[in-house]
This record gives sequence, C-alpha cells and structure tokens, in this order.
Amino acid sequence: MTEENSVNPFLKASTLPCQLPDFAAIAVEHYLPAFEAGFAQQLAEVQAITACAEAATFANTVLAMERSGAVLTRVANVFFNIASSDGTPAIQAIEAQVAPRLSEHDDTVLLNAALFERMMAVPTEGLDEESTRLVTEYRKSFTRAGVGLDPAGQERLRELNGQLSSLSTEFSQKVTQAGNEAAVHVQDPAELDGLSADDLATAAAAARAAGHADGYLLTLILPTAQPALEVLTNRETRRKLHLASVSRGSGDGASNVLSLAATMASLRAEKAALLGFESEAARSIEPQTAPSLDAVHAMLSPITAAAVRNAGAEAEKLAATAGHTIEAWDWAYYSEQIRRDEYGVDLAALRPWFELGSVLENGVFYAASKLYGLAFAERHDLTGYHPDVRIWEVSNADGSTLGLFVGDFYTRETKRGGAWMNSFDEQSTLEGTHAVVVNNLNIPKPPAGEPTLLTFDEVVTCFHEFGHALHGLFSSVTYPKFSGTNVPRDFVEYPSQVNEMWILWPEVLGNYAKHYRTGEPLPVGTAEKLADASLWGQGFATTEYLGATLLDLAWHELAPGAPVQDPLAFEAAALAAAGINLPAVPPRYRTGYFNHIFAGGYAAGYYSYIWSEVLDADTVAWFKANGGLSRSNGDHFRNTLLSRGFAIDPLRAFHDFAGRDADTAPLLARRGLV
Repeated sequence: MTEENSVNPFLKASTLPCQLPDFAAIAVEHYLPAFEAGFAQQLAEVQAITACAEAATFANTVLAMERSGAVLTRVANVFFNIASSDGTPAIQAIEAQVAPRLSEHDDTVLLNAALFERMMAVPTEGLDEESTRLVTEYRKSFTRAGVGLDPAGQERLRELNGQLSSLSTEFSQKVTQAGNEAAVHVQDPAELDGLSADDLATAAAAARAAGHADGYLLTLILPTAQPALEVLTNRETRRKLHLASVSRGSGDGASNVLSLAATMASLRAEKAALLGFESEAARSIEPQTAPSLDAVHAMLSPITAAAVRNAGAEAEKLAATAGHTIEAWDWAYYSEQIRRDEYGVDLAALRPWFELGSVLENGVFYAASKLYGLAFAERHDLTGYHPDVRIWEVSNADGSTLGLFVGDFYTRETKRGGAWMNSFDEQSTLEGTHAVVVNNLNIPKPPAGEPTLLTFDEVVTCFHEFGHALHGLFSSVTYPKFSGTNVPRDFVEYPSQVNEMWILWPEVLGNYAKHYRTGEPLPVGTAEKLADASLWGQGFATTEYLGATLLDLAWHELAPGAPVQDPLAFEAAALAAAGINLPAVPPRYRTGYFNHIFAGGYAAGYYSYIWSEVLDADTVAWFKANGGLSRSNGDHFRNTLLSRGFAIDPLRAFHDFAGRDADTAPLLARRGLV
C-alpha cells in the first residue's frame, strides 16, 4: 500500500456515528486513488468468485457479490453527492475522468460470462424470500446489462456506455454553468418592484457573490417557472427573467447543451436496439412498476387532453384579469392575483410565516415525531462537507439510533439546480449499517443575520425531500441492494409525495407556521383558503408537468439513426403532436436544462411522478379515512411499506399497506380532472 493510500479515509469504514464519512479528513486528492483502489478491489473479488472451485452456492456467489466493492461504494456515494452539491472545478475535472471509468468497470463486472454462469447455477431451494429475490434480481441485472450479446455486440455496448457516461457528466456541468450565466442582473431597484425587502437583500448578496460590484442578481432555479415571476410588477423584468429561464443551455457558446441531448438520445436508441428493444423508452420502462410503454401512454393521453382544456380555460380567465393576452411571463403573476382576489390567498405575503428553521424542526421533524415517534438531535460535533451543511441524529421512539439526516439547503454556484436526496450509507442487517441520508435544496441564502424565509413551493420541497429521507432511514432489509430508495424509479417518488400531505395538516401547520418576528400564527382560515385554492392552477401545473413528461418520452422513442439536427424544432413538434399546444404554458423543463433525463437517471422516466401520484393520492385518502396523524397509522405505513425497500415487490407492499390495489379516483379529484 502506498503512503498516499495508507491515509486515504475511503479505504476503511468510518468510525464516526453511523459511519458518517469523515469529511474533516477527506481531501480532493483522495478521490481518484480511492476510485482506483475500489475498482481493483472489486475486480479481485469478482475474480475470486469465478475462480472458486466449489459449486456455486448462495454464500460463495450471490452473497460474495453483494459484499463486494465496499471501497468503491464508499467513495462513489460521497463523490457523486459532492459533484452535485459542491462541484468545484477540481471536482468537475475528477468527475469527467471517473464517470467513464465507472461505466467501464460496471460493464466489466456485468458482462462477465463466467460470473453470470455461476449466478445462474446458484440453487434457490431452501432460501428465504428476500434471498431468493436477491438471486433473481442479480440474474436480471446481468441480462439487462447485455451479458447475452456476442463479443462484437458487447464491444459496441461498452463504447456506447462510455460515451453516454461522459456526455451525461458534460451535460450536467454545462447546465449548471448555463444557469449561472443566465442569471438576470438588474441595476435599477425600481425594475424589481414587488420583491420584498428580504428578497432584495438576497438578490443584492447574490450579485456580490457572483462578482458584480452593484445591482441585484435574480438567480435561476432549475425548473422553467421562477418564483419571482409571481410578484414582479414590471412586465419587462418578468419577460427577461422568463426568457433567461427557457433559453439557458440553448444559445450559442460553451454552455449550449442541445447537441449533447440530441447525441445522447441517438446513442440511447442504438443501445436499446442492440439489447433487443424498440426504443430506449421501452427498455427503460421494462423493469419499472408500469407494465409497458403503451400502458404509460394509455394513462397520460386522457389526462393530457383534460389538463390542456383546463389550462385553456385558466388562460382565458387570466386574460380577463390582465386585460391583455397572457404570455408565459404573465401567467404566474396574474394567477397569484386570482388567488388573492378570489381565494384570499397571497402566497408571497405568507413567507414571514415560513422560516426555514421552523419549517424544518417544527414542521417536517414534528410530523415525523407524531407519526413515527422519531426524535432529532442536531450533532454540532459532526462535520459536513460544506459549512452550510447541518447534521441530525435520528432516533426511534425507544431511543435506539435510526440513522443520520444531513441537510444542505442553500443554493451556490457549484451546486446543480433542483432538490434531491442521496445516501452516504444505506441500512443493511448483512453489514450492520444504518442509513445516512442527505437532502439537497436550492434556497437562496440571505445575508448574514437575516432569516431564511421560504416560498410555499419551497415548503412543499422540504416535506417532499424528507419523504425520500424517511424512505431511506426506515429501511429494514438484509441486503444493501434492496435498501431504502433502491426501488423502481416510478415507485420512488411515491413516499416523498405522501409526506407532502402534512404541510397543511392543522396540528402540523399550527406548530411551524409562526411569524418569524412576532411568533403570531397564520391568520385564521389561511389553511382552509390554501386548500380551497389548491384546484386553481391545476390546469397549468398538470400541463407543464405533462409537457416535460411527453418531451422526455419523445426523445427516448426515437429509432436508431443520426442525431436530431434541430433539437428545438424537434421539441416543438413533439409537444404539438402530444396536444400540448399552449405557448403560455411551456414544459416544466425544456431540452436545454432537462437534467432529470439527460444527467439524472430519469431517461424515459419523468412520467414517474404522476404514476407514483396514483399511489400517493390514494394513500392520502387512506390516512384521512383512518384518523390522519397518529402513531398507529404511521407505524402501519412504516412497517408494511416504507421499511420494505425492494425486498418485496413494491406493488405488493402497497397492497399490504392498503389492503387492496390502488384506485385512480383520488388522483383525478386532486388534479381537477374528474
């Protein structure tokens, strides 16, 4: 072992609580050597499995495979979270080197014919249900990876995987760059009329952080819709902000990603054909809970027609309110007027009641304590990977440790847009490990000493992402492969969406929604008004979501061939063909910044949110019918579903929870599509 590796913190398990990575000891120069050591270690372990002279057994083949790659898992779990949340130039340079190497390594393992032969020879008689499932899932992994291809096919597959990995990394990095470049710099504060004093201070701080000597900077969040569009009274400022949002990644220059997207779609189509599928969408959906691509379209088609009709009616009402034709940059502003005038809801005015610390500890954590008996203790003695990161130890009702929750809430130039959950470690009784999960958000950081006041959408995001965290924390399985959120993509959003139901639950809302200065609760009736107003704007919300969903499917239903030459024309044609023909309602994500599908693992999978929402809406109805916020309900949900990971079929887990299959009626009612 070299002197460099002898002190590399990734080469052995951390001794910190729950094996939290020792961020105080981790330096940039540790990553590449740790990856190299991890690659070598797992390949040696695979070699030992295939060289075993004994007949294949569960222990010497499947279990040995499940335990392999410990160093690689440790470094990858940390590195790829850092690459997303604090992707400095040094980290980005390492990512560009590591991503194709990791793809090559995975191919070396999963295309190993001798290893596959041993997997297929493992007898399953006498194994328990979870162990039998582990054998089955490993066999599927090899088959899906292309182990059955001839040598020429495998060689081309390796080339495609390497190219796609490199392009995905480049796409993600360029989207972050494009978002930073597209931020709108404003000199005259009069052009920002409508923003609160706190928002102006945040925008001024953002301008200084970006290197501007004066003025204000409106930074962009990842989706098309930008929160400031709800309150800016200056129509020209709104137009500039909207155009900056929808055009990022699409202009001339280094941050243009359209050609990357087109190339990736073409390569994915070729890969799908090589593996025997009609399209990448068909290949991607095959292992999901959705039975087929046709089934996904069958669900989306009638919802799309109804949503577009509703959005059209909303546009007419907005135009009547505005006194002119509604453009995309007008929609949010006049929609908020209707919420104020007709429903008595002013979302911007509610921000003083949504202070981050209170939302988190008195809302998100409080709901989890009432439902599941959890306790949260902030660990100021533990070090995160960035000064803004906070860490809590999470305990069960009996005082036993459940795991660690890591919160990284603020935006920064080195963080990719959006919000997400990752795991630094996963629960497994095989390894005796607890879950260490992180939630990343992108909340603008206020000046020092000022409160962090959230928009209502950011409150929703806090609860949503913590639903993912609970899914990881509650895992109670034997094998890491099945732990926590390692479930089909079109099921993983379900628990997170369910957790949003507690936002307006009276007991929870009353506990966190207090004015940050006076401590006064929300005005009486606010929650009811918010609930009444929830159907307003569902036409827009559903249409913008479906626009992104159908655009995703269009890119991944392409036949193999040359890349699309004009991605923006392709995008427009795809939306028109799908019946999404409202210029004032652009997709939630356009091709130039659709990180989910070109860099986030959701290729042909953005439909997952509404597919999962069927289960989510039905589960919310179940909770309401059974008494709501109670330990008995929470424990039932935890024990039958949240703790099961992928150790059983997810739809079976839902049936175990609800006592029946899912009903679509609650979703249709929620979306105003009845």
